[in-house]
Amino acid sequence: MDGETSTSVRWTERLAFDIALRLENSGESVEDILSRHGMTGNDLLKISKDPIFAKKVESYRTEIRDKGLTFRLKARAQAEELLKTSWVLIHSPEVSAAVKADLIKSTVKWAGLEPKQEMVTPEGGANGVRITINLGGSELETKLVDTTPVDTDTVEYDDDYAD
Repeated sequence: MDGETSTSVRWTERLAFDIALRLENSGESVEDILSRHGMTGNDLLKISKDPIFAKKVESYRTEIRDKGLTFRLKARAQAEELLKTSWVLIHSPEVSAAVKADLIKSTVKWAGLEPKQEMVTPEGGANGVRITINLGGSELETKLVDTTPVDTDTVEYDDDYAD
């Protein structure tokens, strides 16, 4: 998540993580952090006044203190940086379509945007919705509309399902 203060100095989650590490006496020096993020000391002072940034730094500090610098936390920080590389590769004309597709699928998975498992059928398709509409007494026919897609352009109607 990027933050923006009223002075328009931008920050990233990685910057908040780096500052939290420094405040917990781990990680790079402040000078190295500023250099890596292309910032000045004044930029950091302005950003540190942003309550969202301060809360994010404190959240990372708590996690570092309570859990130590875990593998998962390190991997999360690394993944944040690797998204930049993924973006460049996906938009490069020299990269094959297969590699781009794999990167896109991975990004969707990492972002938690895949269909939930309970929404996927054993055949690999998405579960649809079954709607039964009864328009009156028993003398009227009941229609079952099955919206489970066979393919992306097909919706099935089951005329055999009648009372």
